[in-house]
Amino acid sequence: MNTALATENGRQPTDWNTDAMQRRIRARYRAEKRFRIYGLFAVLLSAGFLAFLLFTMVSSGARGFTQVQVALPVNFAASNIFLEPSQLEGEDRDQLLAGADFQGLARQAAVDAYGEDGPALFSSGAWVKLRNAVSEDPTLLTREEVIWMPASTEVDFAARGDTGATQSEERAAMMERYAALEDAGQVRRALSWTFLTMADSSDPTLAGIWGALKGSLLTMLVTLALAFPIGVLAAVYLEEYAPQNRWTDIIEVSINNLAAVPSIIFGLLGLAVFINTFHLPRSAAIVGGLTLALMTMPVIVIAGRNAIKSVPPSIRDAALGVGASPVQVLTHHVLPLSLPGILTGTIIGMSRALGETAPLLLIGMRAFVASPPDGLTDPATVLPVQIFLWSDELDPGFVEKTSAAIIVLLLFLLVMNGLAIWLRNKYEQRW
Repeated sequence: MNTALATENGRQPTDWNTDAMQRRIRARYRAEKRFRIYGLFAVLLSAGFLAFLLFTMVSSGARGFTQVQVALPVNFAASNIFLEPSQLEGEDRDQLLAGADFQGLARQAAVDAYGEDGPALFSSGAWVKLRNAVSEDPTLLTREEVIWMPASTEVDFAARGDTGATQSEERAAMMERYAALEDAGQVRRALSWTFLTMADSSDPTLAGIWGALKGSLLTMLVTLALAFPIGVLAAVYLEEYAPQNRWTDIIEVSINNLAAVPSIIFGLLGLAVFINTFHLPRSAAIVGGLTLALMTMPVIVIAGRNAIKSVPPSIRDAALGVGASPVQVLTHHVLPLSLPGILTGTIIGMSRALGETAPLLLIGMRAFVASPPDGLTDPATVLPVQIFLWSDELDPGFVEKTSAAIIVLLLFLLVMNGLAIWLRNKYEQRW
């Protein structure tokens, strides 16, 4: 049979047993093996860089979640805080606490316990801990109590064994004193709830991430509430109802171009439209959400169109064949089947929006916000901007805070993506 084919086609069949063909086969196997090794090396290299990044962030930022504290005996009963526990049960509680000299009490207690240089052991805002302790337990005003106060940056460096480069003598002396305090059981390192529950502060021992985290959450809610429905509806119209003409082509090209526009351009657009034209408040979560929604919407539209296009035509034909209307075909069949792809595009767009800094800087979200926002129009900042501001601080105590804030941002991103992936898998259907 092979001879007949060779005669008819004018060529001999391939003899795979010759030396030349065996060499070609071995060369092809070697090429495939090398290609597999290259792919494995690329995967391992990427995993190595990721592991190095995570290790660096965790090792640098783990201390940011903790705080060195120094024990401070405070005799509230003998102090000049002329308050009674019963006075703090009324509506003027906050005013009474604000008017009391807790700062002077903290300084005097530090001098009594550790000498004239005792206040240097404590953070400049440590007196706030005294006020909060009295606010939580007014009976402290009647007795003496040991309060664990946040230590100063110098004590924190001594706890790490960092002698520094420019002030080695002063830090060496502080290290000796820290060792003495440690032997006496007067210092400890504890979990810093302040970092998780407070907003920004000029004092690194009092600076927290909650204000920026809440601002990011409010901003992302506004972004999702606007970009997701509008993006999906635009994708449905362009894919299912829009006529194929010149205007539709212009719209499609514009959407594709908007998805690649640098984010700072959207910041300029948000500044010009939402602040200068509509006079919305600067540094507010609603303005940040509107600006990021403009940036995220093209990504959702493109992903939504591709997901809708991937639904087999047989699904539409079968639904129409049993009497479903075009709207029923869309809502009962096409959208549920394309929802996983739409959610994938939403994940990509929201992840990009969560890490953006440039457009939010232009609309004023780099302001110093000392209290968490209570609403969409209150002054707020977001995690990326907070990280940017802390990284620019001169106080070395903010170095660990910056790394710890990066860890919080990564965890926030993982939680948000995990929820979106769970929703995508829940609604995913196979045909």
